[in-house]
Amino acid sequence: MANAADSLTYNDKVVRQFLAAAVFWGIVGMGVGLLAAAQLAWPALNFDIPWLTYSRIRPLHTNGVIFAFGGSALMASCYYVVQRTCHTRLFSDKLATFTFWGWQAVLVSAVITLPLGITQSKEYAELEWPIDLLIAVVWVAFGWNFFGTLAKRRIRHIYVANWYYGAFIIAVGLLHIVNNIAIPVSMGKSYIVYSGAVDAMVQWWYGHNAVAFFLTAGFLAMMYYFVPRQADRPLWSYRFSIVNFWALISVYMWAGSHHLLYTALPDWVQSVGMIFSLILLMPSWGSAANGLMTYNGAWYKLKTDPITRFMVMALVFYAAATFEGSMMAIKSVNAISHYTDWTIAHVHSGALGWVAMITIGSLYSMAPRVLGQEAMYSTRAINVHFWMHVGGTIMYVFAMWTAGVTEGVMWRETLPSGSLAYSFMDSLRAVHPMYIIRAAAGLMIVSGMCVMAWNMWRTWEPVRARGVEPIAIPQGA
Repeated sequence: MANAADSLTYNDKVVRQFLAAAVFWGIVGMGVGLLAAAQLAWPALNFDIPWLTYSRIRPLHTNGVIFAFGGSALMASCYYVVQRTCHTRLFSDKLATFTFWGWQAVLVSAVITLPLGITQSKEYAELEWPIDLLIAVVWVAFGWNFFGTLAKRRIRHIYVANWYYGAFIIAVGLLHIVNNIAIPVSMGKSYIVYSGAVDAMVQWWYGHNAVAFFLTAGFLAMMYYFVPRQADRPLWSYRFSIVNFWALISVYMWAGSHHLLYTALPDWVQSVGMIFSLILLMPSWGSAANGLMTYNGAWYKLKTDPITRFMVMALVFYAAATFEGSMMAIKSVNAISHYTDWTIAHVHSGALGWVAMITIGSLYSMAPRVLGQEAMYSTRAINVHFWMHVGGTIMYVFAMWTAGVTEGVMWRETLPSGSLAYSFMDSLRAVHPMYIIRAAAGLMIVSGMCVMAWNMWRTWEPVRARGVEPIAIPQGA
């Protein structure tokens, strides 16, 4: 643990490491997604190479954007925020270093094993048992460091962002362990202990709550710190943020079965998932409203500050995606959307609109402060990135909405004889133009990430040239 003298400064080295990793993995993960989208439009782009087939690169894309890009950004922001809100250095610099290199080892292992087809074949949990064990060890170290820092905080109050980070760390650890209980038969193969409908229920209890606690709670923690900071105003309602926290934590765990409507899962379990999904809309919209209302009196920043644009647009997409998710959990709506590209539109509305934009805005806000600079190298580049990302996201989502509704209607259409009016190939030909638009949208988004990488590199340049470690001193130290 850091000694008394060290506690007068923050450990921002690990924050910079995770920040750089987040930008790097963002380009890699989204780049693989672009290749997957292009393959769906032009299948020959797999070049008949087994490890480039869609079935191999699709899980690489999801793991890349969720755990590599999102995970690195979450750890960067968590280590950044907990030090500043607790006015103390991290509990252990050694644990922080282990967290960074251990997490990167997990990600590199995923890049190697997934294209080789070494997988558990579970959504968002494809990695095999040796990597799962490493994830568990790294996650415990991460949690130990976070809660240890909270325990040695210099002020009594625990800011709400740390509540969300704490829930995110505890819940993700629990979900990972329970969903990945397996019997190993070799270094690259294991069998999950669950079977049939039980396996499906456990998997989507994990899958949905990975969205809940990894892709929602963690990024709400970012929002609750960086939105007031960027707006230069206090949070609109601190009491409301606490109410939303407990409502979200209480409800989210019960909604996973809405992923299994019209399956072998008992109908009453499906109905429970639907009901809790509708209830979930209230705390979700509450957090979105709290973030947006924080900008009351500071809306002028939308004209001059592209980081503010990222954050406000993220909150708009969060409100829209959570509303859509609750509606899609209604059985009659799900009857049309089930297994169609509408689901893909919804997922990417949340992932590109909410998660990516609040992440990008937070990284831009955080970077100058951990690099000892007054601001990012180029505000114009941030503005270019914003319009590229927003334009690409809107193109992507509207293309997949159109494709999904088209598929849902065509698949349900029947002739007077009772036979299907359209074959699957008919529906595929109908939506093919939408797949081309999706690939073009992906190209815009990846290009925007490259602009971000260039801007980060130029912002980092003076520090690298001087070879001096920036020192961040706690307020009131």
